[in-house]
Amino acid sequence: MIDRRQLLLSSLATAGAMGLPGLPSRAFAQSRPFTFVSWGGAFERMQREAFVEPFAAERSLEFAIAGPPEIAKVKAMVDANVIEWDVVGFAGNGVWRGADEGFLEPLDYAKIPNAAPLDPEWRLPFGVGTSVGASVIAWSRDAFPEGGPQTWADVWDVRRFPGGRGMFSDFFWNYEVAMLAEGLKRDEIYPVTDEKADIAFAKMEDIKPHVRVWWSSGPQPAQMLSSGEATVSSAWSGRVFAALDNGAPIDFTFNEALAWGSYLTIVKGSPYVELGHELINFTVGLEPQTKLLDLNVYGPALSAAADRATDGVRRTLVMAPEHLDKVFILDTREGAAYSVKYEERWNQFLLG
Repeated sequence: MIDRRQLLLSSLATAGAMGLPGLPSRAFAQSRPFTFVSWGGAFERMQREAFVEPFAAERSLEFAIAGPPEIAKVKAMVDANVIEWDVVGFAGNGVWRGADEGFLEPLDYAKIPNAAPLDPEWRLPFGVGTSVGASVIAWSRDAFPEGGPQTWADVWDVRRFPGGRGMFSDFFWNYEVAMLAEGLKRDEIYPVTDEKADIAFAKMEDIKPHVRVWWSSGPQPAQMLSSGEATVSSAWSGRVFAALDNGAPIDFTFNEALAWGSYLTIVKGSPYVELGHELINFTVGLEPQTKLLDLNVYGPALSAAADRATDGVRRTLVMAPEHLDKVFILDTREGAAYSVKYEERWNQFLLG
């Protein structure tokens, strides 16, 4: 008996052999399914339920989920011409690095008509923003029942807000929060210069003795805040909302949150380039974007979908009008450049 997976793969191979658009050759279709790469956890569940599963069901398509989306792994695939991934979710700095370093396919926006209404920052040459989140200040309610830090300067103030800290493990995002903590105005943070980088590294040296965890995966901040390992941490907003839904004793603020988009990209040399364009086009349609509101993890990139949010859901939307004066919108082009330029210095900082 042929199971559903075998049937779908057989159908995929037959369609490829017939030369149908969006599908690869017979030989490759029989070797592996179309592969979508995500960060796991609540974020992956959101992308599966709103984007990948409805798209696959509509086309009777078999797919696989992999991750996390590591730049080094994508580069290695492309360099070796052994492409195991097709559509990969990256932050904006990863998209620009893919453009600069040649490991992503340029997008043909004629094949992504649903992207036309998106704001320009979500339509990059090598990636389309499909959801919007933020890096926020989060804290333990057990440690601060009356409310935790409201600014990054407060995060650095271990006298007023004692306890261990959790900070992201890359220089990307830490540069911006360090400069905000130093007191720079938002329009002074970019462009990044060596002098400004020196200020950011010095500021990170100040907080370093108090950092209990340099976190790299989304669930870590909520876990350390709930366990008491830290009292304050930077955190991805969607992981905070998921933890709150599960009763975690934490809280957060959108004040000085770093707003960012999650972009979908296509790996250079993927045999599923056409199908990748179709999936990306599907994800920025009105109905999939509206589905994000029901899932309440990260908000839609499409304004028409965000406009459908109820008052309760609007509390979690980074780009809701009532939050825009609070958040800092990342310049992903700058982020791509400085994260590469100062990568070795940052690694030495962590080791020192």
